[in-house]
Amino acid sequence: MTICIFAASSSRIDKEYGVIAARLGTLLAKSGMAVVYGGGGIGLMGKLADAVLAEGGKITGVIPAFMKEEGWGHNGVKDMIITGDMSERKKQMFSMADAVVAMPGGIGTLEELTEAITLKQLSLFYGPIIILNTKGYYDSLIRFIDNMIENNFMRCEHKGIWQIVKTPEEVIIALSKNARDNEQWRKIAKI
Repeated sequence: MTICIFAASSSRIDKEYGVIAARLGTLLAKSGMAVVYGGGGIGLMGKLADAVLAEGGKITGVIPAFMKEEGWGHNGVKDMIITGDMSERKKQMFSMADAVVAMPGGIGTLEELTEAITLKQLSLFYGPIIILNTKGYYDSLIRFIDNMIENNFMRCEHKGIWQIVKTPEEVIIALSKNARDNEQWRKIAKI
């Protein structure tokens, strides 16, 4: 099983987030799950990759050429796919993924998470989508999505597209229980 991880590249965030990212990387590697991620060498991406590599796990980075040229890539990740742009990067990552895990992150991570939800809502991606809500990071997003549902911009049933967990251990449990979803979400996408 290959898990696509979306996560922050910021190195200025609270260190506890990095500890959680490293724990997730360790658990994924020990569980025999392969990782595909954005290829970064700092922030949560770097901590995750370092942990996967330290455990001898399989990890693939996918990074746009301009980011590689800026020196943002992880030097220890040998399997690094270089793409032409950000859109190609996401498309490559989704094509490799059996599941998506969103860790805390900035606007890029938010955009990747919402694209994953959109793709699943349209039955274009069938894997589990797990939101790792470390320190309540995604609480305001969850409230915003609830507001969308309350105002009929999204169906209540679509809350079944993702799962929210609080710890890396819960991520592993959710991944072990959630195989590909055969639900045809597209059939109820129209409101």
